[in-house]
Formats: sequence, structure tokens, C-alpha cells
Amino acid sequence: MAMARRWTPQRFVTLRRIRVIACIAATSIALAGSFAFTARKSVALNINGQTTQVTTYAMTATRLLEEQGVDIKTHDIVTTSSGDQLANHAVVTVQSAYQTTINIDGTAVPFWTVATSADQLLGFFEENQNNAAKITVDIKNVYNQLTGGLVINQSGPVTVIADGKSSVAPNGKLPAASILDSKGIVLNKEDRVSVEKDSDETILRVRRVTHGEETRTSVIPFSTQTIIDPNLAEGQADVRQQGVNGEKTQVYDVTYVDGVAESETLKSETVTSMAIDQIIAVGAAKSDTDKGSDKKSDSADNGKADSGSNNQHESSGNNANNTGDKNNSSSGNNTNTDTNNNAGNTGGNNSGNSGNTGNTGNTGGGTNNNSGSSGSDSGTTTTPSGRLWHATVAQAQAYAAGAAAQRGWTGNDWDCLVKLWNRESRWLWYAENASSGAYGIPQSLPADKMAAFGANYRDDAAVQIDWGLWYIAQRYGSPSKAWQNSEQIGWY
Repeated sequence: MAMARRWTPQRFVTLRRIRVIACIAATSIALAGSFAFTARKSVALNINGQTTQVTTYAMTATRLLEEQGVDIKTHDIVTTSSGDQLANHAVVTVQSAYQTTINIDGTAVPFWTVATSADQLLGFFEENQNNAAKITVDIKNVYNQLTGGLVINQSGPVTVIADGKSSVAPNGKLPAASILDSKGIVLNKEDRVSVEKDSDETILRVRRVTHGEETRTSVIPFSTQTIIDPNLAEGQADVRQQGVNGEKTQVYDVTYVDGVAESETLKSETVTSMAIDQIIAVGAAKSDTDKGSDKKSDSADNGKADSGSNNQHESSGNNANNTGDKNNSSSGNNTNTDTNNNAGNTGGNNSGNSGNTGNTGNTGGGTNNNSGSSGSDSGTTTTPSGRLWHATVAQAQAYAAGAAAQRGWTGNDWDCLVKLWNRESRWLWYAENASSGAYGIPQSLPADKMAAFGANYRDDAAVQIDWGLWYIAQRYGSPSKAWQNSEQIGWY
């Protein structure tokens, strides 16, 4: 008979430890197997309409695209059917963006889009704007595959308007070049091609650009010179020379669009007749000192036959305090004459005219050609360089409407975006939070985060909007979720 093992506390502890270790090992093995099973996914990857099935252990779309070597650019749009976390049988869609040019109420704006046709691009703007701004799509070079290869209308016919005539192209699923060639429309180098919507009609419009010269005659207004004449009584005025307007001929280079002048530059300018200044003489007001000097001068020159002459009176009056030295008297006279000349000029003009009886030798004579020329050298203005430079609120919202719609953000999502950015910045491109430094329409903090979408982020509303939509997509997934967060805590 075998002796049973005695129970001891040490033996109990040992057995308990063995059971605990066994349980942990079993659980770990089960979890590892479960993780390996659930993490392995079959995902449909759609890149610009081409779909492939891939197997991956990636937890996010970003990681999946890195595994597959798919290069994502700044404005490309990536969506996942399963949300933030990649799930089995999810669909990951990549739409590569390209840049076209839209026209918002007459302002040309480069626009990044994933649209597959011009008609679809215009549709994006209509989805979020009941009273949309006038939007057209400009096609810069219809014969270039990159800029002009955009299909006009995938779903129906296209109305072609050119040279004052209208016709219908039944197959709109063609690029502009093919449609225009089918109509026998030949484009010149500078002609403009655009696509626009009129209700349900898609219009492909050709506008002819031509150049010409226009010659115009314009008036050169005369200037008015005022001089001081000591022979005139105080307050008295006398027109010594009547002013006559001049005339100049200007030749302009003019750019016409469909026969209507659009812009012009001055090519040459010829003065055909010079303007003649009008000269007005006025009597000068005399001060008390001058009156006292005159009395002293009269008593000193009592016996001189020419004491009434203007020059001698002026000389003695100006040198009343001199010791009588003749050279000093002459020097004082010249100084006084120059002073009178300058006092008689208005607007900074030097008179020096023979009609000024008080002038005996103005060294500033001959400078009258400069009269009235102030302001002719204007400062050079800098041409703004941007996509949507200093946009109005209406322009910014029109741009954002199309950019949001191509992400699928319409209806409630669009309404939430409008409310969100009304709260943040009132849709003002220059809005800045004085305390935090948040800047622009989306209130980027710090502002230079937006530089990834364009160097002109402080002035360009398009850059700000593109970054803001990207941020919302990455952080919240949609404007409605961003608005919900803003409602709860006051920011997004």
C-alpha cells in the first residue's frame, strides 16, 4: 500500500501557480490566434475606377496604401467604406486630383478636382448652391491631353456655341477637341474654350480673341500760375495771359473677346498741341513793417528824380535797416526779388515769366513745364498671385460648395460646414484669433499648417478651404461630426 502524499501549504502554492500559468498560456494562445484570424482582411482597393482585391493586416487605409505603394498627393481624396478602422471586405477608394480652372463670377480660379467630366464638375457646385454663383469650367488647351482631355458630358449631348452659331453634338462623352473637330471649328492660339450649365443643358462655348489698335484724342488741361505784382492794389487780380487747353493723341493696343473690348494697354502718346498756362497777377498785402519802411524810404529819397520807380522803391524798402552800403543794398534787392517770385507761385510752380513786373532776374525761370505734373509717377502695384486671392464671402462659399460636394458632403454636411466656418471666421480669409493666432477661414492653428496646400495660405482662400476640408476629413470624417464637436466644446 502506497503512502499518500501529505498536504502542505508549500505544495498547495506550487499547484496553484502551475494552474495560473497554464491558464495564461492558453488565453494568450487563443488571443493570438483570434487576432491573427481577425486582423487578416480582404479589401477592395479602387484606384481611379480600377479595382483590385488585396489581403492585408493593416488597420487603417493609410497603412494599406503604404503597403501597396500607392502615392497619395495633397489634394487626392481617399475614402473607406468602414470608416476610420479598416474592416474585412471594406472598400478603399482613391481618387487622384488634377487641376483645372473654374470661373467664379468672372474670376478665374485654379481648382483641384476628381471629376471625370466637366459636366460632373459643374454638378458639384450645383449640389450645394441653390442660388449658385455663375460657375464655368475653363479648358486652357483643348489639344493637350492633360489640360484638355476632360470629357465634357458623360450622360448626354452638348450644345456648342461658336462664332455666333449654336449646334448640338449628340455624343458628349468626348473631350472638347473631338467635339469641336466634329463641328469643323478651328481654334486660334488665344481663343478661349469653356463649359457651363444652363439648367439641364451643358454648353461648350468658344470665345474668339482678337487684337487691334484704337486711336483716341484727349485734352491736356491748362495750368494756372499766380504771380505777385506790387503795382496792383491789395486784393486786386488781373489775368495777364488766358489759358488754352492742349491736345494729345493716344494709341492703344486693345484685346477683344467676341468683338467686345476686354482690356487695353497704351502703346504710344503724342502731344499735338501744348497747353498754355493761364497767368493771373495779384496785388500783395503789405505788412506794418513794410509801410514803415516805405515812409523812411520816401524821406530819404526826397530829392531823387527816379524815386517813384518800382525797382528803386523796392530796393530801398528792403534795405531800410542797412548802413547805406551800396553793395549791401543791391544784395538785399536780389534776395527780396527771389522771395517775391517764390511767394507768388502756387502748387510749387516757379513762375519766372516776363509778365511778373516784380522780377528782375529769377534764376528759377524756365521750370514752368513741370507745373501740374505732380502725381504722374505713380507707385508700382504688385499683381496678386494666388488661386482665390482675397476672396469675398460669396466666392469662398461658391468654391467650397464644389470642393465639399466632390467629397460627398452635401445636404446636412454642407449646412454644417457653412455653420461651422460661420462660427469660426465668418468665412473671412483674413480672420485671425488675437489670443491663439488661429488664422483663415478654417482657423488653422498654427496658421502655417496650411502651407502644405500652398505658400500663399495667408491670402489665398482656396488654399485655406482645401486644407480645412482635408483636416475635417482626417480628424472627424465629415463636417456634421466636426460641427457636433464644435457644439459640445466650442471648437473643432
